[in-house]
Amino acid sequence: RASLYPSLAGSLSCARNSQGGTASSTSGTQYSGSTRNTYAGQISADWDLDLWGKIRRQIQEQVAAAQISAADVANARLSYQSELAQDYFSLRYEESLKALLEQSMGLYEHALEIVRNQHFGGTASGIDEYQATNTLQQAQANATATDVNRAEYEHAIAVLIGKAPADFSLERSKMPATVPTVPVTLPATLLQRRPDIAAAERQMEEYNAEIGVAIAAFYPDVSLSAAYGYSGTPVQSLIQVANRIWSLGASASETLFEGGARTAAVQEANGDYDAAVANYRQVVLAALQDTEDQLSTLRILQQQGGQQQAAVTSALQAAEVAMNEYRFGTAIYTTVITTQQTALSDQETALQ
Repeated sequence: RASLYPSLAGSLSCARNSQGGTASSTSGTQYSGSTRNTYAGQISADWDLDLWGKIRRQIQEQVAAAQISAADVANARLSYQSELAQDYFSLRYEESLKALLEQSMGLYEHALEIVRNQHFGGTASGIDEYQATNTLQQAQANATATDVNRAEYEHAIAVLIGKAPADFSLERSKMPATVPTVPVTLPATLLQRRPDIAAAERQMEEYNAEIGVAIAAFYPDVSLSAAYGYSGTPVQSLIQVANRIWSLGASASETLFEGGARTAAVQEANGDYDAAVANYRQVVLAALQDTEDQLSTLRILQQQGGQQQAAVTSALQAAEVAMNEYRFGTAIYTTVITTQQTALSDQETALQ
């Protein structure tokens, strides 16, 4: 914006000049040179009138470029916020998975106790006891393995919020049981808040201003100049009317022939603008697709979640029935293991 205003410059100078020197002629006449100090002070001003809006268009172009950069920063921030959210819920998933495995371990310990009692009473083989022990040990190992993933997610969260992993910790907590209801007007609101759309729209504005800059090159540059000051000697009497100097001037310059370069520059600016418009449309369409994809995914996953929960209920009932049948000798223990593993797998799927 500074180019819209006149530029002022001030100068102070001091010069010492000497002309000739002391000499004698053949007739005996003496000649002596002169030495003189000259002082000057001056203020000058130059102003580009910007009659055709070239500078104003450049300002518009640069403001749009700055807003694009701001949108890029916002987009980067949003990306890291998204990563933070995903890491957080992944951490809660690992905690919930461990809680699920520990709950299953309680059931496996109870089953192992039943198998041992039956083995001791002679109604079950040692193989059944080993299988029950192995199932319990696998669950214990899987529960311990969740701590590795949890630690990695906790460290990632620490880095994302600007802390050293060693100085950051999160208390264990449960995964949220429900997902917030999505408002009906959310898609339009999300589009207004998306920084990638804002950046594409501002880029369109930037190239539109570039067209104006290119067109302004066809018109002459008109500028005004002025200067006012004093020059003389000695310095004590410098500021006097006799030593005053001033000037006023106006100039206009115009390139008369450039081999079509300015016309090509306008065509290039129009091409850039058309590309920016097409890119803006594409970004908006992609954003609409992305938003609708996620909203439909939420709706479908909600249905799938209900169906998966029903599958979990059936699998737990099947595991209980298999254990009762084994207890009464009407089923082998392999059936019990299979139904327990199926129930655990369905529970993990529901948690995911």
